[in-house]
Amino acid sequence: MQTNKQPAPTLDEEMALFEQGYSFIAGVDEAGRGCLAGPVVAAAVILPLGVHELASHLAGVRDSKQMTAQARDRLYDVIMLHALATSVGMGSVELIDERNILQATKHAMYAAIAQLSVPVQALLIDALILPRLSLPQRPIIKGDERCLSIAAASIVAKVTRDRLMLQLHEQYPLYGFNQNKGYGTPAHLAALHEHGVTPLHRKSFAPVRELIFGLFTAS
Repeated sequence: MQTNKQPAPTLDEEMALFEQGYSFIAGVDEAGRGCLAGPVVAAAVILPLGVHELASHLAGVRDSKQMTAQARDRLYDVIMLHALATSVGMGSVELIDERNILQATKHAMYAAIAQLSVPVQALLIDALILPRLSLPQRPIIKGDERCLSIAAASIVAKVTRDRLMLQLHEQYPLYGFNQNKGYGTPAHLAALHEHGVTPLHRKSFAPVRELIFGLFTAS
């Protein structure tokens, strides 16, 4: 059940840029950064800022972490219906381990932005700067709670990643990816201890790395 404790994200940031002449402003966010398994997924969403009813169409959109899976799925469809453009990018497990999770997250964001079907003019990003892009961009701390396009991107990224983890659960059913989505829950950690590491696990993350080196202890 959705609570009203957290104020709803607004279009204030988008409209400030819109009034400066930017029409195509992408909100960018990621999902899965803290998981032990699976890729990190980023999404970019451009909303039609000239549409008077936009805020009412997207009234239920919040930071994806504050929503139930059912609410995310429903609003994912709403976002896909009303957005000017959406896209996703991924940072693979291999990239996470070769570089680090921050660089893999940025890679996923670059990929999502590059695949937008509308020529983006400015970026609103949850807490990060993408230095390889010369576009005007603003990193917003807790942007998925404050900024509607970032909140929309958080939902698209989360739903996309969760659906991928459901598919990967079919390949590796012993780890509960259908429930934990790759996060380090007690059941997931117990499965790692019992069954070992899969190619989906991030070997650079401490619980997985410690298991590989024989230091893992179940708690």
